[in-house]
Amino acid sequence: MILFALLAMALKNTPLSEAYNQFLVMELEVRAENFAIEKPLLLWVNDGLMAIFFFLVGLELKMEIFTGQLRKPANVILPVAGAIGGFLIPAGVYLLFNLGNSLNANGWAIPTATDIAFTLGILALLGNRVPTSLKLFLLTLAIVDDLFGIIVIAVFYTSKLSLVTLSIASIGWIGMAILNRLRVTHLVPFLACGLLVWVCFLKSGVHATLAGVINAFFIPITIMQEDGKNHAHLKELAHELHPYVYFLVLPLFAFVNAGVLLQDMSQEVLTGPLPMGIFLGLFVGKQIGIFGVCWLLIKVGVAKLPENSNWMQFYGVCILCGVGFTMSLFIASLAFEDGGQVFDGNARADRLAILLGSLCSAILAYIVLYFSGKPDAGKTEQPAH
Repeated sequence: MILFALLAMALKNTPLSEAYNQFLVMELEVRAENFAIEKPLLLWVNDGLMAIFFFLVGLELKMEIFTGQLRKPANVILPVAGAIGGFLIPAGVYLLFNLGNSLNANGWAIPTATDIAFTLGILALLGNRVPTSLKLFLLTLAIVDDLFGIIVIAVFYTSKLSLVTLSIASIGWIGMAILNRLRVTHLVPFLACGLLVWVCFLKSGVHATLAGVINAFFIPITIMQEDGKNHAHLKELAHELHPYVYFLVLPLFAFVNAGVLLQDMSQEVLTGPLPMGIFLGLFVGKQIGIFGVCWLLIKVGVAKLPENSNWMQFYGVCILCGVGFTMSLFIASLAFEDGGQVFDGNARADRLAILLGSLCSAILAYIVLYFSGKPDAGKTEQPAH
């Protein structure tokens, strides 16, 4: 994803810029008689391929709610509280800079996101310097953060609704519910019903990617095998989707969305209210919101610091949550649907602020976590024999 984002920026700032732009606006059409879906490549990626990413997010949410960390209240108090703080404070920081501008204010949710792929990837680079308990804390917080993002997209970034097409979408939901009850193992029937829901969402005014989340909740968690044993169907499907999403969908999303023209990026533009709101929301608001709420809960005895971790390590993970990248770029594309136009006279300051805020959060978090943890921090103690 980093390489594809850098490639997009390189193309945008070279003589190949026009070819890159033409690639993004290339029209692709799917037609069946009088029914047609015609969109530029950029929107096929953002509305189409990203629905697969959100389908995977939905699968992971369902797993965590019914079989994972979110099933046990004791495990979710701290990360859920942290996610709430990491949602409200960055949004407040952004609005502090942009409340006077109604157009800019529409991007208030941009700095509230956390990128699961990047944050977990950075923790993986740190190996056993980070305790397993902190990795689980971050995973749970990021999943809750994604849930908030899904709600925000549905409530605040949905245009006028078409009840007719949503009614047609219900046919797909009913079909998937029946397939679920029958414990159907083949994906083709689910795919057909899910595709109907996605098309209806695309035409209804509800953002099409939300269809991916809803469709995921109809996939059976387990299915009965011929030998009478339960098979983890949903978990296996999520595992099979991971390489396609993280090595194809997300890099392509980064490529078509991260192209930032640096030619007109003056200091005056970069210090404007919108980019500053995004940058400080991610880099400052996220860590303050998450750490502040969690510190308060731990101090009053409602929750405990994750096992085998110290305060500095915990703070490092809170900083890491400022890596918004994928979800922040996605929300920015919804908030400024005219192609990301920012109303300071700057075409892409929103995207550059997301990249810089995420990069600074990643670098500082890595430094803090590297020097605050011992190489064996992630190992569990073995009982004496």
